Amino acid sequence: MNLNILAWRNLWRHKRRTLITASSIAFGVLLAVTFTGAGDYFYTRMIDAGANMGMGHITLAAPDFNRAPSSKKHLQKSEQLKQHIAQLQQVKNVVARIQGQAMFASARKTIGGIFIAVSPEQENSDNNLFVRAMVSGQMLSSGTDRGIVLGVDLARKLKLELGKKVVYTTTDVNGDIVSAIARVSGLFQTGSIEIDGAIAILPVQKVQKVLGYQQDEVSILAVTLYDQRNSHRLRDKMQVMPIFENIEVLNWQQTQPDLAGMIAVDKSSNYISQLLIALLVAAGILNTMLMSVLERVREFGVMMALGLSPRNLFLLVMLESFWLAVLGLIIGVIVTIPWYVFMSQTGIDLSAAYGDGFSFGGVLLDPVFKIQLFKESIIAILLGLFGLALLSGAFPAWRAGRVPPVESLKMI
Repeated sequence: MNLNILAWRNLWRHKRRTLITASSIAFGVLLAVTFTGAGDYFYTRMIDAGANMGMGHITLAAPDFNRAPSSKKHLQKSEQLKQHIAQLQQVKNVVARIQGQAMFASARKTIGGIFIAVSPEQENSDNNLFVRAMVSGQMLSSGTDRGIVLGVDLARKLKLELGKKVVYTTTDVNGDIVSAIARVSGLFQTGSIEIDGAIAILPVQKVQKVLGYQQDEVSILAVTLYDQRNSHRLRDKMQVMPIFENIEVLNWQQTQPDLAGMIAVDKSSNYISQLLIALLVAAGILNTMLMSVLERVREFGVMMALGLSPRNLFLLVMLESFWLAVLGLIIGVIVTIPWYVFMSQTGIDLSAAYGDGFSFGGVLLDPVFKIQLFKESIIAILLGLFGLALLSGAFPAWRAGRVPPVESLKMI
C-alpha cells in the first residue's frame, strides 16, 4: 500500500487525539498571526509617525548635523536635490525643513524648545503628524510669515492663547543671536508631553530670512517612503550617488535611535513569546507521535517481519507528522482568516484604557489595536510551524525505525 495513504489512515485510528493535536497547531497559527501581526502593525505605525514628526524615513543633512545640529550646517540647492530624490523608486514624498533650538518668550515667561520650519503648501496630514494633531486654530497657510503653531503644553507654559504674540530667539548662520516676533495661529496636541511641551512650527520662508539663509537653503530634506522597510536599501543607494556627495544620508534608525532601540527590545520580547508558543505546540506534537509509536511497537514488528524496511518505517511515521501538520495548518488558516479580517479592518478599541492615544518612544500611537501581516511574515509563520511539526515527529520516527522485530512480536 502507498505509504502516504497508510500514514493518512493511521492518523484517524485515534480521531480525538489527532484532532486535539491538529487544533493545537491551529491555535499556534492563530497566536503567531496575532503576535506577528500586532508587531508588524505597531512597528510600522511607530516608524511612520516618527518620520512624520519631521525627519522622514530618510534624512538628508549637512555632515554632522544629526549629531550636533547648528544653523551653520545646512543644505544648499535644496530644490535641485528634491527633484532628483522625487524620481527615485519607493519615494512617496520629499519636503524641505529647517530645524533648530530656540528660546520662546511671552510677556510672562521664557522657555527653551525646538522649532521646525515648514513650507505650508507642502505639508499635509499624510506627511506631517502635527497637521493631524491640530486641536484649535489653523496650521500655517501660504502667504503668511508671522504665524506660529505651538504644542498645547508649550502654549500653557508660556500662558499664550490664539492670536497672542511670542518672541523666538535663536542663532543665525553666522552664529549671531537673532529674534523675531510671531503670532499664535494654532495649537496641536499629539498626546506626548515631551512633544507638546517643546515643539513649535514656523513658516520656512520667514525662518530663512531670520537665519540668513538663501531661498534654497534648508537644514534637512525629509524623505517619506511608501514602505519604511526599504529605507536601509534606499539609503545605501543614495549614499553612492554623486549628487549626494558631501551630504549625510541617514535612515530613521540613525535619526531616531531611541525609537529604534525600543522597537528592537520589543521585538525580542515578541520573539521570546512566540518561541514559548512554538515549544508548547512542538511538545504536543511530540507527545502525540511518541504515544502513537509506543502503542504500535508490535504492529511495527509485524510490518518489518513482512518485509518493511526500517527506512520505510521511519518514512511512514514522518509522513504521519507531515499530514498532521498539513491538517493543523489548514484548520489554522480557516480559523485565522475571519479573525485577521476583523483585526486588520476594525480592531479592538482600547481608548477606554489609553484615551485618545499613547506614547511609545516619544511617538503617539492610535489606541485601536489592529494587526497587519507582511507577505514574508505569513510565509515565515506557515513554514516555521510546518517545519516544527516535522521536526517534532523526527524522534518518534527514529524510534519506530529502530524497533527490533523479534522482541516486538513478543509484546502484547
